[in-house]
Amino acid sequence: MTAIRIREPGPPSVLVPQECPVPQIGPAEVLIRVAAAGINRPDLLQRQGHYPPPPGASPIPGLEVAGEIAACGSEVRAWQVGDLVCALLSGGGYAQYVAVPTVQCLPLPAELTLQQAAILPETFFTVWLNLFRRAALQPGETVLIHGGASGIGTTAILLASAFGARVLATAGSAEKCAACVALGAARAINYHSEDFVAAVLDATQGRGADVILDMVGGDYVQRNIKAAATEGRIAVIAVQGGTHAQIDLRQVMVKRLKIMGATLRPQSSAAKGRLAQDLLNDVWPLFAERRLTAPPIHARFALVSAAAAHALMESGHHIGKIVLLVEHD
Repeated sequence: MTAIRIREPGPPSVLVPQECPVPQIGPAEVLIRVAAAGINRPDLLQRQGHYPPPPGASPIPGLEVAGEIAACGSEVRAWQVGDLVCALLSGGGYAQYVAVPTVQCLPLPAELTLQQAAILPETFFTVWLNLFRRAALQPGETVLIHGGASGIGTTAILLASAFGARVLATAGSAEKCAACVALGAARAINYHSEDFVAAVLDATQGRGADVILDMVGGDYVQRNIKAAATEGRIAVIAVQGGTHAQIDLRQVMVKRLKIMGATLRPQSSAAKGRLAQDLLNDVWPLFAERRLTAPPIHARFALVSAAAAHALMESGHHIGKIVLLVEHD
């Protein structure tokens, strides 16, 4: 099969197509004939040498795909050859075939194409885990979503809105702010021209946000504390702005805040399977009811053009997701 190899840590040009064996599947795994694969920021970090795959995971990048089941392991009962699925991976998605534990697979959602399904797993699992499982976002609460035009951000806006939360989002341009509002945000804050703390307090009559989804870290952590409501929850899922923060613990105590963090990729297949079951029960029906749609796809690239896809994501000029289209002879 054709797959994308990281020749060495470095810029997008180190991503090169190569021929390699089709993966062997275990008893509780399926082999997916990949139609499309989503691009995510952890892929960029892996390419740069900052985010190695977990032990036993494929060195091929790619954390989410959609396609057709081509083979089933001996213990598989829930799926059969020919089923259309999307799947969360620990690696291996930039390829024509990938092996994945069955518990990490979900059926193609109603009304969606394989391209749309391919961009769901990484962001939907992440947002569900952090906003709904850990931060316990409730209907009627206000949630602040940083990076609202990103893949995670657009997913979080769509999901939070679908479950009855009031969404505030930050983004870096007027175009991106407009996209956030179009997806369901009540207010979008251009962080280049506005102080998001003041904007959040203004939008909530001084109360602050009940939940904050932060992928920046660094000095945003203290600013999040200022922007949070009493009993607020701050979920840190990435540290694009830095791994260290100086905070005022008195504000954390006075407001009775919870600051939490989580990563998805290193978690066990069983843990990911529980998240998949949550999504199947609580989120997938919303697609059929047309209360939820997939995040926007900003651009599509052929698998062999993965380097160009990474360059676009690094530029920060995209809104929503970027997808690789996988061809087969």
